[in-house]
Order: sequence, then C-alpha cells, then structure tokens
Amino acid sequence: MAADRLPSLMLRMVTALRKQRLADSGLDGPGADLYLKTAAAAWGEALADPAKGIARQTAFWTGSLRAWSEALQGSNSAPEFWTGYLERQHQVSADTLRELTEELAALPERDRRRLGYFSDQLVQMLAPANYLGTNPDALARALETEGQSLLDGFENLVRDLENGKGAPLVGLVDTTAFAVGENIATTPGRVVLRTPMIELIQYAPETPQVHQRPIVIFPPWINKFYILDLRPENSLVRWLVGQGHTVFMVSWCNPGPEGAELGLEHYIEDGYLAAISEAARICGTEDVNVLGYCIGGTVLALALALMAKRGDDRVASATFLTTLTDFSDQGNFTPFLQDDFIDAIGREADRTGMLGASVMARTFSMLRATDLVWKPARRSYLMGEAPPAFDLLYWNSDATNLPARMAMQYLRGLCQDNAFSEGRFELFGEHLDLRDVAVPLMAIAAEGDHIAGWTDCYRGFQRMGSTDKRFVLAEAGHVAGVVNPPRRRKYGHYSFDPVDLAASDWRETADFEQESWWPLWQAWLAGHGDGMVAAREPEEGLCAAPGDYVRVLAS
Repeated sequence: MAADRLPSLMLRMVTALRKQRLADSGLDGPGADLYLKTAAAAWGEALADPAKGIARQTAFWTGSLRAWSEALQGSNSAPEFWTGYLERQHQVSADTLRELTEELAALPERDRRRLGYFSDQLVQMLAPANYLGTNPDALARALETEGQSLLDGFENLVRDLENGKGAPLVGLVDTTAFAVGENIATTPGRVVLRTPMIELIQYAPETPQVHQRPIVIFPPWINKFYILDLRPENSLVRWLVGQGHTVFMVSWCNPGPEGAELGLEHYIEDGYLAAISEAARICGTEDVNVLGYCIGGTVLALALALMAKRGDDRVASATFLTTLTDFSDQGNFTPFLQDDFIDAIGREADRTGMLGASVMARTFSMLRATDLVWKPARRSYLMGEAPPAFDLLYWNSDATNLPARMAMQYLRGLCQDNAFSEGRFELFGEHLDLRDVAVPLMAIAAEGDHIAGWTDCYRGFQRMGSTDKRFVLAEAGHVAGVVNPPRRRKYGHYSFDPVDLAASDWRETADFEQESWWPLWQAWLAGHGDGMVAAREPEEGLCAAPGDYVRVLAS
C-alpha cells in the first residue's frame, strides 16, 4: 500500500519543480575571480616552498592511513567499517582543506575569509551522514520501518518543494501548527494607521496607569513583526504592556514586483516618521521613545540622523536590538557582500522587481548550514521525521520580499560603502552621519549572534554622537538573545556603562547577571517615560491586531 503513494508523489514533485523560478546563477557561488586568485596564490606558495607542500601531502596521507586503521580496529562488520572509515576520512579531508585555505598568505584576508566559508560549505555538504548509503542511522531506520521512513522522507521533500515553489528549501517547522492572530501574535490591540509601507498597531493597556511617553517599535522587515509577539509567555510586547507602557508596533508591508521602486526614503517617510507622528498625536505627547531591531534599527539610526538634520526632536530616547550601523568589518556576511554576489543580486532584483524571500532565506540558512540545512534535511528526508512545531522557526519561515531599490541602497550604500558610518550617506538631499544620532541610547547585542556580531554592533554604537549611551550584551544569539522573557532565567547578560573601551576590554570589565536583560532595559525606559497618566485605550482604528499586512505571504 505504501508503494501506491509513489506515483502521486512523483507527479507532485514534477509539478512543483515546474513552478521553480530560476534565480541568477551568480547567486549560487562566488565569481571566477576568487578561484583564479586562489589558484595563483597556491601555485606561488608551492613554487616558493616545495617542502611545505610535501609536508602537507605527507600529513594528509598519514591521517588517511590512521583513519583506515582506526576504522578497522573499531568495527565488527563490513558496513560498520566503511561508515566509520568514511566519517574519519571526511574529517581528515576537511581539516586539510581548512588548513590550506587558512595558510594561503598570498591571498588577501577578505578573499581568504570567503574561500574559507565556501570551502566549509563544501565540507558540510559532503559529510557522509548526508547520504543514505553512508548514514547507518538512516539505513537502520529504513530496515526497522520496512522502507516507510524513506517514503515519508520523500513526501517531506515533495512538500518542501511545493512550499518553496520548486526551490529546494528544507522545511524547519510544522507550518500547520501556528496561525497568526490565533496562537501567535495575539496581544490585543487595534491597527490605528495604514500607509503604503506600514500598519501601525496600538496595543490595549493592562494597567490603570501608563508611562506618559509611548514606545514605538520598528522590527526588521526581512521577517514579520511578531517575533516580538509570539506566544503570550514569550511576547516582549505583552510584557511591556504589563509593565505600564503604551506600545505601538510597526507591521511592514510585504512588497511584490509592483514595489520595485520603493526605497529607503519610503521606509523612513511613510514608515518611521509616519509612525512617530501618529503615536505622538494619539497619546498627546511632544515626543516618543523608539526601538529598532536588526535592519529596523539600522534604518532607525538613519531616520534619527535625518531628524537631527531637520531639527526634529520628537524622539526622546532610542533602543537598538542587534543593530549594525558600521560595516567596516562585514563579519559573517563577508562572503555575500562582494561585487560578484551584489552584482548578481542587482540583476535578479532588476529582473523580478524585488529580492525574493527565498533568496534571503537561503542566505541566512547557509550562515548556519549545519543547524539550518543539513541536520534538518537528514531528519526529514533520510529519517522520515516530521518537522517540529516551534514558534521561532515558524516566524523564521514566514519571510518577506525586499523591494529592488531598497535592497540595493542597503547593500551598496550601507554594507559595501559604509557611507552612513563615515557621514557620506545621501538621502533626502542630506548627507546623513551616524554621529548625528544624539538622543539618549541603549543598545542590546547578542554574544552568539551569527548575523549581527556583537563587536560590530558595539563599534557602530560607539560612533553614535550621543553622550548618554548604555550597552548591554545578552547571551545566546540573534533571536534567542532577544526573545528571553524574565521568568525563564535561561540567558543572562553583561552590562557596563562606558562604551569608550575596546570591545574585548568592555567584555572583561562588564558585570554579569544571570537573568534576562528585559527588566534592566525596562527600568531605563521607564526613566524616559515622563511620568504616569491614565491608561489609554486604542482608538477604533481600521481593524483588530495583528492587522492585514502581516498576513500577506511572500510571492
């Protein structure tokens, strides 16, 4: 009976593959220039120091013989021997390849980092555990289930191809387990403003009195806003409301090809400035507090610099979560921020009018390929396991498109040229400068962040012009370090007020607390709350939270 499913699965797979929209081939790997530089550097070193090359070959073959010997000694059967040997030989080859890339002194450091990254991707892809014939656990599982696990794995693969419109993106989560507005993004509120760029949500109060000054939150628009409003027990929004804050949340539009010409100007004018104006109007205040997360924080800094140029003082304080503003060191994104990749992204954006969600999802996944690609693929396709029901991963899968113009402004002007940090970023007829961000500031970075490295966040924060700055370093990563409710006491944080030290010195000097950073930040935010007033119920507005924009899926 199980075999009867094969024809329908094959038909579904072919149908899904026909829907695949082929992206620019330049997005699949580095340009030929990197390989030519690598070959020249390797050849030059071989000629300059032949003994070193011979020693490296000797070490490789010695390691290979050791792998063979250890596999023989630790095996009681031929299959056990071969799987053990292949695992050991893969490790020997991986170590040799990494040493080769690290020791190419003639190759510029940036190229060496790129080569190391792509070499590591190759190493991870070729791991024996990724293939049925060399994965003993998958083979055993297939025997135990009489092939059912392989059939289930094939169905998982077909489902992922269908969900990705033919793109081979590994499903990380059971997407049927969550529904926006039903079991995630459920904090009560109303959409009180809609522009072409945003819906602005005002959340209902939970306390009789609230801080007079509201807080307006600008999340990233690479994913949806509800990372900060998942389930009630880990929702930063719900927690803030419970602490007596009037909270406004920006829900960004999810543009399609029709939004190709949307630029950073539109995000700032119809997003940041519109939200600040409306929150101040509704609350009857002269100014507001603001928070930006990831790219939402990067462009918040641009907006604050613009407001400073215009003499606009409607922001009383600003908080930045895992925010990059100085790209002099491109960190983990170095492989993707060189001309070959950016040129390919530009061609793709020109062709489609946007940087599609699937391109961004693949890039972020490959930064942690072991955890976000290969391990899930093995569980799903080789073992036939269903993906877990996990709210963070559900949010991660609910990606958005980026408008073509905005994507290239960000990648070229901010990431590649580092123009904002150096006071050269042109927008609205102004040269925006990071040093013009001068309101009271707090920044929270994450120690294990693979997207916005904490030392890079710290460097940009140092360059901001405010004389009132606090920096906090949370444990964990880009998401877990932020979504860390106090009741869990799972991840602690480091804090130390002066930010004029080198990052390593700051880390050594900072005090550690084994608790969430949320209460520390809330106390700082309350200090900028400007007293207490009677709680404000949201205006009737346009519709109930979480609104309509958040429900638009990436095309």
